[in-house]
Amino acid sequence: MDFFDAINTSSAALSAQRLRMNLISGNLANINTTRTNQGGPYRRKEAVFAADPLDQSFKRILKDRQNKHLSTVKVARVVEDRNPPVMKYDPQHPDADAKGYVAMPNINLMEEMVNMISATRGYEANVTALKAAKEMALKALEIGR
Repeated sequence: MDFFDAINTSSAALSAQRLRMNLISGNLANINTTRTNQGGPYRRKEAVFAADPLDQSFKRILKDRQNKHLSTVKVARVVEDRNPPVMKYDPQHPDADAKGYVAMPNINLMEEMVNMISATRGYEANVTALKAAKEMALKALEIGR
């Protein structure tokens, strides 16, 4: 792996983890949102990651087949949770139905916090890898003097 492959891999992972953290933040901010523009309660959003080849040129594909396959991560899509909302009894709520139940978002605070910690750790690991690649490049330039 050359220097630019290391930078590209880490930067793609940083972008993906940043988007994941933004989605988690949105989920936490809307944990009590019972009415959206689409109607009904807020639906939890989650990023789906996929491998993305660094280079699609014939030379690179041939080299990958001979050696190993290098790829970066990308966000393939953002999906909404399709689980039914949590029904909470609150007859005083403005969005309560005839029986007094309110459809609340199906967001688990603990699960979202664990996901946020995981995304933060992934982000930190890629920052560390990026710094290490930069330091190795600087040391290589010092050797050349």
